[in-house]
Amino acid sequence: MRTSPSRTAGRKLISVAAVSGALLAATATSAAVAQTPAARAETATPAKDAAATPAERLIVGYKSGAAEARSDKAASADAEAKGKEAGEDLDFRRRLGTGAALVDLGERLGRADVADVMAEYRADPQVAYVVPDRLNTPQAEPNDTEYGKQWDLFEATAGMNVPGAWSTSTGSGVTVAVIDTGYVTHSDLAANIVAGYDFISDPAVSVDGDGRDADPADPGDWYATDACGAGTGAGNSSWHGTHVAGTIAAVTGNGKGVAGIAYGAKISPLRVLGKCGGYDSDIIDAITWASGGTVAGVPANTNVAKVVNMSLGGAGACTSATQSAITAAVNRGTTVVVAAGNENSNTSGFSPSSCGNVVNVAATNRTGSRASYSNYGTLVDISAPGGQTSTGTAGGILSTLNSGTKTPGTESYAYYQGTSMATPHIAGLVALMKSANPSLTPAQIESALKANARALPGTCSGGCGAGLADATRTVQAVSGTGGSTGTTFTSTSPLAVPDAGSAVESPITVSGRSGNAPSTLKVGVDITHTYRGDLVVDLIAPGGSAYRLKSSSGSDSADNVNTTYTVDASSEGANGTWKLRVQDVAAQDTGTLNSWKLTF
Repeated sequence: MRTSPSRTAGRKLISVAAVSGALLAATATSAAVAQTPAARAETATPAKDAAATPAERLIVGYKSGAAEARSDKAASADAEAKGKEAGEDLDFRRRLGTGAALVDLGERLGRADVADVMAEYRADPQVAYVVPDRLNTPQAEPNDTEYGKQWDLFEATAGMNVPGAWSTSTGSGVTVAVIDTGYVTHSDLAANIVAGYDFISDPAVSVDGDGRDADPADPGDWYATDACGAGTGAGNSSWHGTHVAGTIAAVTGNGKGVAGIAYGAKISPLRVLGKCGGYDSDIIDAITWASGGTVAGVPANTNVAKVVNMSLGGAGACTSATQSAITAAVNRGTTVVVAAGNENSNTSGFSPSSCGNVVNVAATNRTGSRASYSNYGTLVDISAPGGQTSTGTAGGILSTLNSGTKTPGTESYAYYQGTSMATPHIAGLVALMKSANPSLTPAQIESALKANARALPGTCSGGCGAGLADATRTVQAVSGTGGSTGTTFTSTSPLAVPDAGSAVESPITVSGRSGNAPSTLKVGVDITHTYRGDLVVDLIAPGGSAYRLKSSSGSDSADNVNTTYTVDASSEGANGTWKLRVQDVAAQDTGTLNSWKLTF
């Protein structure tokens, strides 16, 4: 059935405020690139050498004829003697492969102390050189000129902690299918674009004058006044798919523009949205093809995607047809990431966000609170930066765009806001995860995303999933260098909460874990209850310790508790029976504990 124009217009999950936001033109000014200073000559002064940084160790090279060059005992004695002269406690640690001696300074010394020790060594004619044993760190800081405006990647308050993940993964070897408006040529993306497809079958929607073909180029999705339904007004071309693609995989380290989250990944643009939106049937075929399935009349996909990004949606619950396509894609090993929607409503009333087997993403603003427009609810899995331009244009998400109001013009950059912008943050993170650990299944990916999220820095009413995604922690988890693997234990047995009555308890038995529970144990709670301020909620550990999740409040008159709490349960053994204790401490309201879960 054809979706009505007003409904299809809503498929592009981006608000009018975002579309009309000021475009940020690309600048031609190159950013300065921090570089390691060239090695100094051996005659460099001690003061300049030592001024660079405090040090914990020195590397000492002795001349070939020196006893210290051949004997560890002699090098050790020399370190002890030099230390006494400088008033420090030095210790020979070991011989390097070059024959140099590694000398421990005992404790971290200041610049002046290091300079004194180095002066003692330099004064010895048997010493060829002495240099600090410098600590090196991964150098993944992009030199992209607009990177400093991408708060969503790195800001401590509400950024997604992306840079720390780049030393482990950049998304190499992973293709992300962006099911959207297609792609308009942009030099900050072109190197990471691979073949896609135009799935729009109706020429009235496609704008490009034909139906399906192998060219996913975005001709523009502008529309004249009320062309998409009475009262819809007019709209300029959004270049929405290009903005989404830039967040995922803009070329990075190229001295221009923005940085992509998974800048080593490839983007396969699949065009399903045109004038006034797009049909479910086209989207279903795009999902199928992207994940390696067969679509009649369409050549086999040579760029099968392990991640699908759908920053789109419409009113109404998920249909069997859409669910079937998503389930088949997931069964083929593709993770499907979808936008929660921008109606400030429960996401259960929209599709594909209400479908199963998806990663449903809500949007947060620059303070880490749920963005004012973002949908919410128990179906939300995770939150990510989506921006909020009502607090200032720079509060939006900056990415690749085009200056054309109707047809393509010059390439540009712009701030947008929306769950459409939050979704590619998670799709990019999934690409990083798949690159770091190709064996991950979609279920394991979802679990790890949730288990390694951090509590929202701000507030969320209605349910924002497991919290704000943390790229570094999540990539570390799936690559075996940290974080949590995300095993979840769930209770779905409803339990009545009596009005002003005794506390009730719902148990979950945890088994098969080793050691203690994590310091970031996630406790997901779904309680239906009018005037939730009446409720007190505690987590009870197997040993009987109680962790207060929610206190009562006479001023909290909102309904329901749909949220995920983070508990430091590192002192508790993981295995055993955990309980959620709920009590209504005031009169006039009753409710039900619908479900709860623990994610380790």
